[in-house]
Amino acid sequence: MPREEYQVPTASAGAVASRGATHDVGRHDQRSIMTYLCGDCGGHVSLGKDAVVACPHCAGRVLYKERTKRMVQFEAR
Repeated sequence: MPREEYQVPTASAGAVASRGATHDVGRHDQRSIMTYLCGDCGGHVSLGKDAVVACPHCAGRVLYKERTKRMVQFEAR
């Protein structure tokens, strides 16, 4: 999008109310669930946005985020 077409969003009450209706709720909920590895028992733990950070298997509270499976390449300079 060229810079000339960009419009600064306004913080009016109507814009805030309509903004929430345009988002896809199902996609947002699916994206907010992450999978972690328990540091104590090694089990896989799926946690949502507001979930308690604890392993359901052993009640361990140390969880590690899994590494991405896609290839990540950086350009050296």
